[in-house]
Amino acid sequence: MTSITVATPPLTGPEFGSYATDEVTWLLKDLSALDLEADVAAREKAIQAGTAHYAESLPVEYQPDAAYRELFETALADSAPRLAHAVGAVTELLLAERGPDRTLVSLARAGTPIGVLVRRWAHRFHGQAWPHYTISIVRDRGIDTVALDHITARHDPDSVVFVDGWTGKGAITRELTAALDAYADAGGPRLSDDLAVLADPGHCVRTYGTRDDFLVASACLNSTVSGLVSRTVLNDRYIGAGEFHGAKFYRDLADQDVSNRLLDTVTAEFDAVHDAAVASARTILAGDRTPSWSGWASVDRVRDEYGIGSVNFVKPGVGETTRVLLRRIPWKVLVRDADAPEHAHIRLLAGARGVPVETVPDLAYSCMGLIKEQP
Repeated sequence: MTSITVATPPLTGPEFGSYATDEVTWLLKDLSALDLEADVAAREKAIQAGTAHYAESLPVEYQPDAAYRELFETALADSAPRLAHAVGAVTELLLAERGPDRTLVSLARAGTPIGVLVRRWAHRFHGQAWPHYTISIVRDRGIDTVALDHITARHDPDSVVFVDGWTGKGAITRELTAALDAYADAGGPRLSDDLAVLADPGHCVRTYGTRDDFLVASACLNSTVSGLVSRTVLNDRYIGAGEFHGAKFYRDLADQDVSNRLLDTVTAEFDAVHDAAVASARTILAGDRTPSWSGWASVDRVRDEYGIGSVNFVKPGVGETTRVLLRRIPWKVLVRDADAPEHAHIRLLAGARGVPVETVPDLAYSCMGLIKEQP
């Protein structure tokens, strides 16, 4: 099929996604009626062979068993104060450095719950009602410029802050910089590429809540912790000129949705961590925040040691390792500490999928996921 080239309207819940209408506006085309899911093994083989791009289809979403869902609940309860602290620190850092008038633009989909939480903190403690959008960015294909046009036509370009959950080795950080350079070169306004994240274990951004490689609970699940929205899709068969990148709304998973429970659990910790988060923001602001890209260097060392051909087959950090186990064909998981609580869910997933876990005491990250190269 060929898409009709008309502009797509912005989407909000409950018609699209399970977040409240005022929490986020999805600048995405609704592809919910289409059958876009591909077998994980066949999809992986096509991506690695170069005959398909990962954004042209969707993986069949792995639905964890009861033991894993119980582990998620425990992880959320245990990590909620730390998550709230990181949300507060990064929001206070944004306010101190860039002022109160912000337009939040989350990178779909991992950035979306983080953007909602940042918005909630700014409203709770500073009375701000920041607009919040979610848009698509695709590795090797760039950012959705139709979405950028929509935002910059309605808001001061200087107010725009891009938000994501965490950094891995920094591939999306680099993609964002290159995409915004291209957007400006094509005549669009210059937008800041200073990506704001909760956790920056890759040491590749300036604006972060922490550089510790800790569990951001929204990494533990797929759409059921991200507003029931799929990964984004960029496929010429379905996305025409003047249309946003696409995504699906998985209404059929509503009975498993914990998206708003995660938000509310973390928000409930805001008051308790407020003073400490403000102090952390001051400490971060006073320190040297220059990205060292040390994470990318450590990935290169692992590639050399394990004979891995592409940097894209090494996924560092708790969040990225979780994604490998949920969406890809994993080969091996490396952990720095065999019993670290932040990757208990990863060890459980690896066991369920028959993936070996190897302890590497000098690993730069808490863990890394290695993707199996297909013959």
